[in-house]
Amino acid sequence: MTDTRDTALPAASAGQASAGQAGAGTPVVTGSRMDRVMWATVDFVRRHWLFCLVLAGGLMLRALAQIAYEPALLFIDSKKYIFGTDYVNTIWGSFDPLGYSLLVLRPVLMSGGNLAYAAVVQHGLGIAMAGALYALMVRRGAWRWLAALAVAPVLLDAYQLNAEQTIMPDVLFETLVVAGIVLLLWQPRPGLFLVILGGLALGTSAPVRQVGEALIAPALIYVVLAARGWRIKVLHGVVLTFCFALPVLGYMTYSAVVMHYGFELSNMGNADLYGRAAHAADCATLKLPGYERPLCPRPETAATLGVDGLVNAPESPRVMYQPVNVQAGILIDTLPWQKAMAYSVVKQQPLRVAGDIAKDSVKLFALTRYTQQGDTPISRWQFQFGYPYYPPGVTWHGPNAVNKVFRRTGGGGRARVHWKADILLRYYQLHIGYTPGPVFGFGLLAGLAGIFTFRRRRDPGPALACLLVTGCAVAVLLGADLYEFSWRYQLPALVTLPVAGALGIVAVTRSIRARQARAAGVTAGTGTRSGAGLAKGTPAAAAGPAGELAAAVPE
Repeated sequence: MTDTRDTALPAASAGQASAGQAGAGTPVVTGSRMDRVMWATVDFVRRHWLFCLVLAGGLMLRALAQIAYEPALLFIDSKKYIFGTDYVNTIWGSFDPLGYSLLVLRPVLMSGGNLAYAAVVQHGLGIAMAGALYALMVRRGAWRWLAALAVAPVLLDAYQLNAEQTIMPDVLFETLVVAGIVLLLWQPRPGLFLVILGGLALGTSAPVRQVGEALIAPALIYVVLAARGWRIKVLHGVVLTFCFALPVLGYMTYSAVVMHYGFELSNMGNADLYGRAAHAADCATLKLPGYERPLCPRPETAATLGVDGLVNAPESPRVMYQPVNVQAGILIDTLPWQKAMAYSVVKQQPLRVAGDIAKDSVKLFALTRYTQQGDTPISRWQFQFGYPYYPPGVTWHGPNAVNKVFRRTGGGGRARVHWKADILLRYYQLHIGYTPGPVFGFGLLAGLAGIFTFRRRRDPGPALACLLVTGCAVAVLLGADLYEFSWRYQLPALVTLPVAGALGIVAVTRSIRARQARAAGVTAGTGTRSGAGLAKGTPAAAAGPAGELAAAVPE
């Protein structure tokens, strides 16, 4: 015999609720807590099977990346983030914001120094981003299969995997952008608490990557449009701006007072501006003072070096041009001249600058990942056969050897590669493991279409959600392209444009259905009025029902 008290059934959790209807003599079937958890898990997998399938693939790929390259991958700038907050040793300097060092690397190094833990944390952030975005889209009305497809890029794209395995700030930046979006969109009209948290998350992205400063524009527009009443609009706008600025000002104060790098996020703005302007300039027609003329490169030099080379390469004009103050016997600092030349290009040749930026921006939507002459090599963001090195900054031996970096951090051991795993990852990345550009193009177009479904008298719905997500995508992607195109800077597209596309599909679908419902309502109202007129002989007899029906149709 079987004791029903020990039998676990899927409907066991509903047993107590129906006990009153079944009567006192009916036995109540209940399961243990483990049984309820098991059946809840089975039910979740059944309803979200496609997301679970994609999630399993993402987990497997991340485990493979963690095994393939130990303890973690290093890039040219990795040492800056590992050692840059050591203001006593100023050899690395504060060239870029070091929020990544403070929020991720310093806690990891203080807890043991094994940089493999930083890679594990970043892989966890990748999984968390996918889960949060999936939950958001389902909550905002997206079909489960559509939401699962929208998060597939962040889970399965090998360039994302490479970034998570590398000691660089890109994954943390993506996470903060996603956190801000999810917090602001969790409710159709975010309350004050969510506005505070969303502002803090988006504001914290700027000390991680300076392009995060551009996120204030779409976020502010969204919270103002989503709020009801001008008092709430003003309150939410002011609170969001304050919370966004708080982390930025906090980091700038820390940079000036503690690290002694100055009250700034980065000191590379003028150099990056020079690189873009010099690459776009037509030096033959540009009017410059004689002392600035050597800073303007020849066309073949600009094409060969590209924007990145014009900023960093030893053969760049800004590096090779070293005028001397004869009276003082010292070299003249050309940074003010570089800034002046860049502004001259922007003022005199704005269309050339805009065209240069647009030419770089459309590369994201290409069918395959490619680079043109002068672009930052895409191989920097690809898995390699063996451990990758980037001399002279990251080398196999010598003062910049990767093993010295790992040893100096206090753990992780020597750089090592699992040769089968690295082969699998490289072939996967080069052939199928990347998101095609048309996917991003469709996401952008669908997101823009969703924005245009907005109607002021309606509930915000997905239209304003499209505004926020698409706006954040344009802000960070175009903001980076203003200075330099790099496939590394296109990573935020993985967590924004597919989501914008999914929400855009929802918004357009709802708008079409609403129009069809209004058309059906008008047709029904016309038929009722005509029938009443024929029966009664007076059109006024049908005015009441027709008016009520028209009022029932939503705006």
